[in-house]
Amino acid sequence: MDDRLRTKPMPSEPGILAFHRRCEDFYPADAVDASIGQQRKWYDALCAEFDAPSPAGLTREDALVDGRIKIRRYRPATVSTKTRIYYIHGGGFVVGSLDSHDAICAELADFAQAELVSVDYRLAPEHVWPAAFDDSYAVLQDLLADGRPVVVAGDSAGGNLTAGIVLKARAEGLSGIVGQVLIYAGLGGDLVSGSYVEMAEAPGLTTADVGYYRDILKAPSGNPFAAPLAETDLSGLPPSYITGAFFDPLRDDARIYAARLASAGVNVTFREEPQMIHAWLRARHMSEGAREGFKRLAEGVAILVGTR
Repeated sequence: MDDRLRTKPMPSEPGILAFHRRCEDFYPADAVDASIGQQRKWYDALCAEFDAPSPAGLTREDALVDGRIKIRRYRPATVSTKTRIYYIHGGGFVVGSLDSHDAICAELADFAQAELVSVDYRLAPEHVWPAAFDDSYAVLQDLLADGRPVVVAGDSAGGNLTAGIVLKARAEGLSGIVGQVLIYAGLGGDLVSGSYVEMAEAPGLTTADVGYYRDILKAPSGNPFAAPLAETDLSGLPPSYITGAFFDPLRDDARIYAARLASAGVNVTFREEPQMIHAWLRARHMSEGAREGFKRLAEGVAILVGTR
């Protein structure tokens, strides 16, 4: 057996292992070697495989911001707060859409009893940095324009965009963000140390994959809006819920950012899922660890919007 495979870090929870096997049936481990079009077809099929029933009474409405940026508005049967959730999907800045995270957004909105808006930002390589960032920030500005508070949330690449636009909002004096939620976010950590080495061959996302997505995005190194860990002053940021996965090269990004936020006086809740891999949100209906992690995440969001 190849030494690399023998030492590949793997969780032991049966549910998350079954999830990983099913993922690889739709999205092979070497997917980044395929064409962009093929990657998107595989990802769409994967997302459809893990679709879930819509919460009773929840409605959706698609719209445009600035006449071009697609968004989807979710309104659960019960809305108990004026605060809205703004969700930015993951997918390495290369794949993903309004549909890819539809069920996740619907369940979060329903649990938190809050309206939620998701964004379909431009993808790389057709649109390199700052296209996705600019689209995400434009929607944030649009949401805040009517004076209603917003909690910004995102997973993976979407977590990167979340942290980045929250930093830009602080820099520009944009008020109304009452929370940020970062879910196994890539925040610009060093690819040759920490979890990027320890979890270099983790299931679901490798360090080589992270490097691939960074190369495609072409974001400027050292720019805090693109790599939030480069920001030296995190004071004055909103209360934050940060969750990471132990078996994930991005794990230490979450650990480090949460610690720095806390040191800067920000109210932070940090949770690391000990048996989870990258993209575990999709496993919430087949893994005990993911189910518990999603429950805690939804509770964290509900606290930030004021319904818990």
